[in-house]
Amino acid sequence: MQGNIVVYDVGSTYTKAAAFRLEEGKLSFLGRGQSLTTIENIGKGAKRAEESVRKQGIELEKDVKRYSSCSAAGGLRMVALGYMPRVTVKAAKEVAMTAGARVMQVISADEPLNYRREVLLEINPDIILLSGGTDGGDEKCVLENAEMICKLPSQATVIVACNKSAQRKVSQKLMKAGIRCVCVPNILPTIHELRVKSARESIHEQFIRQITQGKGLVEFREGLADQRVVPTPGAVLLASELLAKGTYEEEGIGALILVDIGGATTDIHSVLPELEELAIEERGLVINNEKQFSYRTVEGNLGMRVSATGIPETVGTEAIIHAGGQNCKATGEEVLRFACHLETYPDYVPQTEEERVLERALATCAINVSLRRHAGHYAKVSDPVMGIMAGTAVGRDLRNVGKVLCVGGMFVHSDPEEGKEVLEHCFENPGISLFPVEKPQIVLDRDYLLYAMGVLSRHYPDAVLRFLKEYVEEGVEQI
Repeated sequence: MQGNIVVYDVGSTYTKAAAFRLEEGKLSFLGRGQSLTTIENIGKGAKRAEESVRKQGIELEKDVKRYSSCSAAGGLRMVALGYMPRVTVKAAKEVAMTAGARVMQVISADEPLNYRREVLLEINPDIILLSGGTDGGDEKCVLENAEMICKLPSQATVIVACNKSAQRKVSQKLMKAGIRCVCVPNILPTIHELRVKSARESIHEQFIRQITQGKGLVEFREGLADQRVVPTPGAVLLASELLAKGTYEEEGIGALILVDIGGATTDIHSVLPELEELAIEERGLVINNEKQFSYRTVEGNLGMRVSATGIPETVGTEAIIHAGGQNCKATGEEVLRFACHLETYPDYVPQTEEERVLERALATCAINVSLRRHAGHYAKVSDPVMGIMAGTAVGRDLRNVGKVLCVGGMFVHSDPEEGKEVLEHCFENPGISLFPVEKPQIVLDRDYLLYAMGVLSRHYPDAVLRFLKEYVEEGVEQI
């Protein structure tokens, strides 16, 4: 069977290539390969990754269509300027989620103008997110920020996502000063609602503009069927959203959690389709709810390699030893030494069973902490101001989730049963956390295909959804 689709993922270390056959609405996975990413010319690494697929005996059609995601650019530096502190923080994080941007600083109107100016000069961001005011609300703050930006020697692109009444005045000021700006719908039209899709897509475009400045990337994009290279975390989230929600033609599988543990961070996504049916008023105020259809949290100090020491610093060595079970004979000092070694040598692969037990214990603790920070909880005490009684469910409610998808190197390279055990330990003893009521089904992305599914979902959603549903069911049966 010849492949007619190839999807790349250009990472900082490796470039992956996955080959597929799409015929009569059915998508089939043929194989995948990888090669070291070639910083001097990104196209060379992609060709080598594709060649590693061919060496497995997989033939590709002459007119094969190629697509790509990318995480090699390192993320755009973004500063968010807004009106109210807590609202601006939440909106900025939601906009940046999976869009290829890193929120370096969030600044509200409470900060003096001189401070705002100094932050922008020091960070020199690639993107400035200019928010502030619900539609018909405050205009003064965003106009003040626009005037300040006009006086700075900045090359940043300004995404104007503020009160719609002020957008025209703001964009005119910026354009007159020769500053590149993009106007998108207000990310906070009412106090009950966040609308981040348009702003996020604008960041995608800036992400693509940045990576195309690298050597060979212009030529690489020209060889793709779709030149809209998707940031890798965004591609993974697109796949999980499609799988949970479904399409007009094909039903999804419902609420799910996606655990993505990497060398530097542990990311948790949850997709809860039932929340789309809530009226705006039922969602509550934006500043204190997580009732979005799709939600992601990132723990930047909990990773399996370059931030490995962050795990014992967060939970303590005793918790890691306990997570390792009866097979873990390490002392606290040995746990710290092993974490330091992983951080110093990120390419290191555990050589002994004792080291493998420790690695699984570190992963268990990283995922457990990340899940508890992502999930909501039962309130311990009443809060009359917020209208919360003791015992009330607050925050992200995961009680009805039925499946947990797992992404990351440890799930690709470890024994399936061991990977499943790591996740099952994480959901034990939920305490006050709003974890799934019934034991969820665990699915390991052992072929590392979710990124590819997210990229292809933009073009072949029904075929991708059918493939994903079969992929998930096979994953459940194999464990």
